Amino acid sequence: MKKILRNVFASMLASLARGVLLKYKPTVVMVTGSVGKTSTKDAIAAVLDSRFYIRASEKSYNSEFGVPLTILGAKNPWASPYAWVKVFGEALALHLFPNHYPKILVLEVGADRPGDLARILRIATPNIVVVTQLPAVPVHVEAYATPAAVRDEEFAPAYALSPDGCLVYSADDDYVQALAKPLAVKVTSYGVAKSADVRLSGAAVYIEGGIPAGMESMVAAGGNEYVLRVNGALGRPQLLAPAAAIAVACELGMTVKEALKGLEAYVPPAGRGRLLAGKNGATIIDDSYNASPAAVEEGLASLQILADAHTGMRRIAALGDMLELGRYSSREHEQIGTSAAQRCDVLITVGSRSRATAESAIVAGMKEDCVHQFETSRDAADFLKDFIQKNDAILIKGSQSVRMERIAEVLLANPADRKYLVRQDVEWKRR
Repeated sequence: MKKILRNVFASMLASLARGVLLKYKPTVVMVTGSVGKTSTKDAIAAVLDSRFYIRASEKSYNSEFGVPLTILGAKNPWASPYAWVKVFGEALALHLFPNHYPKILVLEVGADRPGDLARILRIATPNIVVVTQLPAVPVHVEAYATPAAVRDEEFAPAYALSPDGCLVYSADDDYVQALAKPLAVKVTSYGVAKSADVRLSGAAVYIEGGIPAGMESMVAAGGNEYVLRVNGALGRPQLLAPAAAIAVACELGMTVKEALKGLEAYVPPAGRGRLLAGKNGATIIDDSYNASPAAVEEGLASLQILADAHTGMRRIAALGDMLELGRYSSREHEQIGTSAAQRCDVLITVGSRSRATAESAIVAGMKEDCVHQFETSRDAADFLKDFIQKNDAILIKGSQSVRMERIAEVLLANPADRKYLVRQDVEWKRR
């Protein structure tokens, strides 16, 4: 019965959302990929909001429910019958009465199972598609026949572009480039590769008041170079999202200078490399939103970047299970352990799958007394609250179900900083 109701509600939402798009005809910017979608969507929204009347997906609402709710301008009703009645009432009002509707929609889209994006594309057709990353072993791969099948689905919005559409893609991703090559649409790229139309170089941590404050780099576009700075977060992906936003802005007629001005309002989303003050003078890299092999590797790289910029730091990685990897799970957890042995001084693992990470790190040369295994994030938090000290840098990362944000919450120097963490809604706190 529950599944039937879900399908009925999804179908009703889809029909109402399609009708709204047909009536108001906004430009649709669609963000897809296996890694970095929400950061990229938020950066694009920050830039475009400085000139246009826009609406963007809230948080990571990128499903067959999240996308139509964004189109309708409705909050997630969760399980509230009253809230659902309100959503449908407001949707009907959009159909029946004139409305000052956004000129641009920035929609994040994602797939957990085969066919997810096909359902979304029946609701909305994109004018601009941004493809972030399609790694060798994507998240949710256990639901697909092969990793290539995941990549094909994540790339599907690009196939929906009309000939006058535009594809913005990562010049650093070989899989994306190969899929983009046959398309007969306008393409523009971003990244650190020399071929990128919006090219990053010289990425580094910047320090304010003696503490790490964010990332900066040079960005070359349109024959000129500019300084790009992102506050409050760490890692290479923090610069890639704004670079993609600059590419989209230029496609929509903005200058690079205008885009950079708009990016001053950009705040990296919670749980994506956010820099937070930890207990006992430690620095937290809160990357706890979710985890996949490629994203964990980037997280470990950001830990190393921070240690390189702030000498004398002890590098601690708290890594939870990476879920939905299917038959690739054991191998990928082992590979992460090998990487962790090279990039951190202390390794904390959380969950049964991550035992392979801990064991692999020891095999790769990490001392056994520097590796600590826990079954739950709460157990790990209890250990770490007394373990971390001044000049420690701690990366916190794991899949959603492992709830690694609980570690970040316990380790915060200022409890009020909980507002910067993921999954702080009442609905999540009840789980």
